Amino acid sequence: MSAIPFKTEMDFTYGEVTHMSPRIRRVIANNPSAFTFTGTGTYIIGTGQVAVIDPGPLLNDHVEAILNALEPGETITHIVITHTHSDHSPAAAPLKEKTGAPIYGHAPIMVQAEDSQVQLDEDQDENYRPDHIVKDGDIIAGNDWTLEAVTTPGHMRNHICYALQEEKTLFTGDHVMGWSTSIVAPPDGSMFDYMASLNKLLKRDDVLYMPTHGPVIDDPKNFVKAYIEHRKGRENQIIEQLESGQTNIREMVTILYAAVDKRLHPAAALSVFAHMQDLVQRGHVISSQMPPTLNASFTLKED
Repeated sequence: MSAIPFKTEMDFTYGEVTHMSPRIRRVIANNPSAFTFTGTGTYIIGTGQVAVIDPGPLLNDHVEAILNALEPGETITHIVITHTHSDHSPAAAPLKEKTGAPIYGHAPIMVQAEDSQVQLDEDQDENYRPDHIVKDGDIIAGNDWTLEAVTTPGHMRNHICYALQEEKTLFTGDHVMGWSTSIVAPPDGSMFDYMASLNKLLKRDDVLYMPTHGPVIDDPKNFVKAYIEHRKGRENQIIEQLESGQTNIREMVTILYAAVDKRLHPAAALSVFAHMQDLVQRGHVISSQMPPTLNASFTLKED
């Protein structure tokens, strides 16, 4: 399995503006965690009339930092959302209230966790209300920028990446992150969809990825290939556990993630569950419950 070439360096000071290119600025929110790295990176696209990608969590200081990042005379004309986890979209509402800019993103979805499942820090933004529903291939444009919507379900089923055509730069949200593998956690995450979305990106010619968390990715195709290899490697480990007679996801996690902080084991269990759902969907594994649940027993399907 190829090692994923993660970078750990990242210039950030909460609220300060980093100029990534003549058309791209980034402001980091003060919401660091085990799921967000140094915090949500909000991108400001263009000059004059600008777009904001992922305004971030509901933090008044961050909303003000976004507004303060504008040059004199600039206005926000578009608010663009990659997906609706609570560290990405909630600040869209107050930013719209202050600027009048409409919100662009996927249609809202409802996510209900089952009793057997674990809630992560990344809760769904239940107050998300887009003004314009974005679909695959849609174009959102300003005076000196053009964003193409690239739907990438998997991390969340309403996830969308956006390609800045003028710079061949893809804003990858949480689909591909610069500091860690992306979390794929049911019920809102799907490993089957996630792998398909990774393969979709391999067919594109983007030169740079700018994720919402972590540094810029300057070798995107090899990075995505490493992501795919990582997932395939984890799948092989799960199959080995099944071959050894292990049937319970949580017990697998204690073995597969023995070196990982136990506080992250609930998230790891959901990741293994996502792989298990994928294996069941592809006909390789049988679940004692259908649809599969985190507490089900799993066995390999005989050839």
